[in-house]
Formats: sequence, structure tokens, C-alpha cells
Amino acid sequence: MKINKKTGLLEDAQQTPSPNMDDRPATIGPELIVVHNISLPPGEFGGPYIDQLFCNQLNPTEHPYFAEIHQLRVSSHILIRRTGDMIQYVPFHKRAWHAGVSSYCGREKCNDFSIGIELEGSDDIAYEAIQYQQLTELITLLQQNYPTIAKDAITGHCDIAPDRKTDPGPAFDWDYLHQQLEQES
Repeated sequence: MKINKKTGLLEDAQQTPSPNMDDRPATIGPELIVVHNISLPPGEFGGPYIDQLFCNQLNPTEHPYFAEIHQLRVSSHILIRRTGDMIQYVPFHKRAWHAGVSSYCGREKCNDFSIGIELEGSDDIAYEAIQYQQLTELITLLQQNYPTIAKDAITGHCDIAPDRKTDPGPAFDWDYLHQQLEQES
């Protein structure tokens, strides 16, 4: 894996640019990694719907749930599918719209200073080994390329927006991820 520092793009990822991004505030770079989960429709994997949501192309008539969310303007920097395939929507140096109303260690507006990584999954279904492998490699690479991201600055969406969000959920094995990251360093 390699990040092009000029473009902020992961060279190994499929690029599917999202319009739901903008510049980070001046002098603020990535300092935090936020782990999320997503499945569309909920609990179903595969298909084009995550791409469509992040690119404002979700058809509200294709599933009843889509009628509730099709108007959302959201994105993430990258998605790790259950197969391990990675799709990047927003360059790492730009602000993706993944965290919403959020706070980390008393600091609000986490989108300003974080990188959002979505895992294709749900709160209560075990993640795939290849997802942990890709996530470990990606976090290690991000920390190498963006030294402003501290070694322990990795959190879940549930931790920065606890009244609104539950992801990556109880099925996500934080201990395993931390063990893998220790082995990488």
C-alpha cells in the first residue's frame, strides 16, 4: 500500500470521488482515525448502494430504507469491503463528512481533524479477517504518512457521537485490532 502525498490518494484503492467533502480548516491536518460500519440496505452486503449514497445517487425507490436516507450528504475517506477491496471517496488531506455532530477528548467537529474509515458491516455481525488486515495496514500507513495522528488516536464512531451512533458495534474486536497494530510497529 502507498499513499500519494500530493493527491492524498491510496494508490491501491479504487477511486470513486464523492462531492461530499471540502477543505479542512487552515493549519489542521489529520489527527484522528474514526472507524465506522455501513451496510445498505442494513444488514446486507455487496452491491452499489454505499457508493451511491456517498455520491448522492441513491434511488429512494429501490428500498424502503433508502427513502429515509437518500437526501443525506455524507461521505467517508475510505471503505473496506468484506472482500478486503478498498474504495476511496475523499483524499485524506480533505475533510470528509463522516462524523457529524461529534466530540473527541473535548474537541468538537471531528470531521475537521479526522480520517473516516468505513467497514462494510453491521454492529452485530463479525467482521472478516481480511478487513482487519486491510484496516491494520491502512492505519499503519496513515500514521507513517501523517505523523500528526498519534499511535492511540483511533476511535469508533460510537465514541465520538455516543448519543447518536453505535458503530462499529460490539462485533468489532478492538483488542484484536490493537494486537495487530502492535505487531505492525
